[in-house]
Amino acid sequence: MDKQYFSHETAVIDEPCIIGTGTKIWHFSHIMSNCEIGENCNIGQNVVVSPKVKLGNNVKVQNNVSIYTGVICEDDVFLGPSMVFTNVTNPRSAVNRRGQYAETMVRKGVSIGANATIVCGHELGEYCFVGAGAVIIKDVPAYALMVGNPAVQKGWMSRFGHKLSFGDDGIAICPESNDRYKLENNAVTFLER
Repeated sequence: MDKQYFSHETAVIDEPCIIGTGTKIWHFSHIMSNCEIGENCNIGQNVVVSPKVKLGNNVKVQNNVSIYTGVICEDDVFLGPSMVFTNVTNPRSAVNRRGQYAETMVRKGVSIGANATIVCGHELGEYCFVGAGAVIIKDVPAYALMVGNPAVQKGWMSRFGHKLSFGDDGIAICPESNDRYKLENNAVTFLER
């Protein structure tokens, strides 16, 4: 059976692994065994996907990203150029901590900017937006805009990637999609159309 994904001739793909239909894997990337990559993903140049990593459908991984064991990305996640995941909270060269990898959950629609660092063991809520260079050291709420080192919340973002401005009624409207959001008890919910 012909493979249903594209891989550049310089890419290394270890078996067994699962790679979905329509996915593209570019120059010098290494897909390690026992990982799962969904459909219509784009894996940029010089990317490493470690064993047991799970990527959902339509995940975009920009150049020079290493996705370590313990990371799970749901659908529609964007991983910016040279962003970094960790998988051990207290690494030491002389201490073997294999098998002690902490899980990092990246929920649907999350965007992580270039050169950001995600310290392991945390959950990034759906559609949150991590700015370039930010360092995440705690869980991130859904739709939150996080910037800085250590990252702090600077507002809320729509599913289309626009900063939301909430009125006195707690309602915000995305300027691109006209989708509506409600801010209540320091949490944002998407209002059905």
